[in-house]
Amino acid sequence: MKSLIQSDPVGLPGLAAFAGGVLLFFLALAAARYRATRAGSVADASSNRASWIWIGVQGVGIAIAGAGRIDASLDPLSSRAIAEGAVVLMLMIAVVALFHASSRRMGKNWSLVARTREDHELVQSGPFAVVRHPIYVALFLFLIAMAIAYGHTRQLFLAVPVYAAATWMRVRHEERLLRAQFGTDYDAYARRVKRFVPGLF
Repeated sequence: MKSLIQSDPVGLPGLAAFAGGVLLFFLALAAARYRATRAGSVADASSNRASWIWIGVQGVGIAIAGAGRIDASLDPLSSRAIAEGAVVLMLMIAVVALFHASSRRMGKNWSLVARTREDHELVQSGPFAVVRHPIYVALFLFLIAMAIAYGHTRQLFLAVPVYAAATWMRVRHEERLLRAQFGTDYDAYARRVKRFVPGLF
């Protein structure tokens, strides 16, 4: 267990890239919430409060990737520190871009907890034309970026399975709601577009 939580030395470029990405991510999150609430309150056609549990477990998976000490002793001008910074920067750009594009495309449909509205629309464009659950893909990339930036890559052996299990349970709840509301339209969409990896899974 000691080897699992041991931190690798990291440099300031990766930490700075991750911190900047986190700031932009939370701005995108605030914008998504604003768009959803600006649409006005419409009664839920269906919801699943159990998804709060799996949101919490997803959070645990992400927290595992970030938990523990950070050894920022790596020379910030070293090739390793610069390479790690570049990888983290690319990952966080992907996280923010994917989350923002997905939540913007969802508009009033976006919500933290699984639910559908009486005026819910089946979004099939933008990132949703490529994968059915792009926001969960973005959060997975966030988890990876955090582990690299903090030097906690060993912790991915535990963080990834926890996050994956919780995500799978959330997906099951959400797809059940969408099938109940959209029926064959959702079935056709699901046959055409994979959940997480284009053309594969």
